[in-house]
Amino acid sequence: MSISSGAPVAVPQVPEAVHRRRWAILAVLMFSLLIVVLDNSILNVAVKTIASPSPTGLGATQSELEWAINSYTLVFAGLLFTAGLLGDRLGRKKILLFGIVLFGLGSAFAAMSASPGELITWRAVMGFGAAFVMPATLAVLMNVFERDEQPKAIGIWAGSVGLGIAIGPITGGLLLEHFWWGSIFLVNVPVVVVALIAMAVLVPDSRDPKPGRLDPVGVVLSIIGLVLLVYGIIRGGELADFTDASVLLPVVGGLAVLVVFVLHEKRSSSPAIDVSYFRKPAFSAAVAAIALVFFALMGVTFFSAFYMQSVRGWSALQSGLLILPLAVAQMVFAPRARFVVDRFGARAVCTVGMLMVAVGLAAFALFDATTPVWVMCLVFFVQGTGMAHVMPPVTVAVMQALPREKAGSGSAVNNTFRQVGGALGIAVLGSVLSAVYRGDIEGHLDAVPAAARDVAGESIEATLGVAEKMGPAGAPLVAAAQDAFMGAMHVTAVGSACVALIGAIVVALFLPGRPPAGQPAAQDERTVPVEA
Repeated sequence: MSISSGAPVAVPQVPEAVHRRRWAILAVLMFSLLIVVLDNSILNVAVKTIASPSPTGLGATQSELEWAINSYTLVFAGLLFTAGLLGDRLGRKKILLFGIVLFGLGSAFAAMSASPGELITWRAVMGFGAAFVMPATLAVLMNVFERDEQPKAIGIWAGSVGLGIAIGPITGGLLLEHFWWGSIFLVNVPVVVVALIAMAVLVPDSRDPKPGRLDPVGVVLSIIGLVLLVYGIIRGGELADFTDASVLLPVVGGLAVLVVFVLHEKRSSSPAIDVSYFRKPAFSAAVAAIALVFFALMGVTFFSAFYMQSVRGWSALQSGLLILPLAVAQMVFAPRARFVVDRFGARAVCTVGMLMVAVGLAAFALFDATTPVWVMCLVFFVQGTGMAHVMPPVTVAVMQALPREKAGSGSAVNNTFRQVGGALGIAVLGSVLSAVYRGDIEGHLDAVPAAARDVAGESIEATLGVAEKMGPAGAPLVAAAQDAFMGAMHVTAVGSACVALIGAIVVALFLPGRPPAGQPAAQDERTVPVEA
């Protein structure tokens, strides 16, 4: 006799052979993701070396250094959405292999660059490859783990993103201590070779079985809109002026194109992305939280590097090691965030996490030239712990809102908001830092030759470079530059903390709370009753 218990159980969606090796697959995905994310932050500690004259560096100017960083970000952010769509359509494993090969080639040529122009070009190629790697890793993850294990896997995935951001400066510092500047790119090549072999053996291919007609208009609109928007943001940071025509035109143009993209997607019978998902408050709040937390984090990572090296006088390696507590917190807490969410609900956990990030950022407003190292380590640990309790829950919210077949599109949305938020953080907070610094240092440049005053006021690095050429007479200028930078950093820290507070308000209002006692969490729609 068959008696139905009435208890629903999810139908397995993953083939048994794939399910058995899911953790090995996740390790390969993390390995691939780590070098892409790591390379996004590794260059920050090498800018001083690359700016040095040959043979130590390339003699890059401030503008060329910014574009060596930004060319990667611009291409990466502009193509993320398209790469996710192509993964759903052509196969995520193929896209992943293509991206990692292109990233490896770009890395090898970037290491051999003979001029800043060549470095900028090859960094753009690396960004092209990375755009195909990052969404594919998350999309593959969603297709090798069952729904009940996805939060755990996403927690580990999110932890590796935070780890990459944190250990980038450490890796860069170690390499620069022992090798030439190109080693920070060349180190990617053997890692890429190992990743390619492991992917070919372990990672299964998957795609959307019913992708519908291709939406070339939507794809082109998304690329143009994102590239224009990110370029305008980067240009604003470069000029420290968001009212300049060269900033306003691409920003407004990019936003206008993205509005046209949304209208086109709403009317299309086969849209690239179903924009109706953004009508769900939880989905929209999750992607907003991703953008806001990376806005704050990338901004503070940018100015903290100058604080540690230019004000405190620490080496690139020492500066990188100080961010290690942030990486440790990510590794320890991100994979376990799901347990806290199960107990208290995503709303409470993410709100507290965002508040911790805000507290960590605000603490920079209290730093001075003698702040103890242990205090800085504690602040970075608090920031890392906060992020570890924000990124996994909001990523789960985004990815589980979409069908498994659209995992590439969901991952692309997740990572696009992450990159745009990070680019905005560096540009906007960098502009605030630059504007306040310029205002404070101008009154101390009287002793500087008239021809060098404009350059000397650009940044603390530029001021210190001019002061060094002045010899003993430049000592007062060094002290003035450090004081001006500290004042600018304090203002910027408060601004970044306010952005994190806005994120806390967004998730507190719109993310789902803990289900009432006795009411189960929402079940996957693919369930059947268990028969005994």
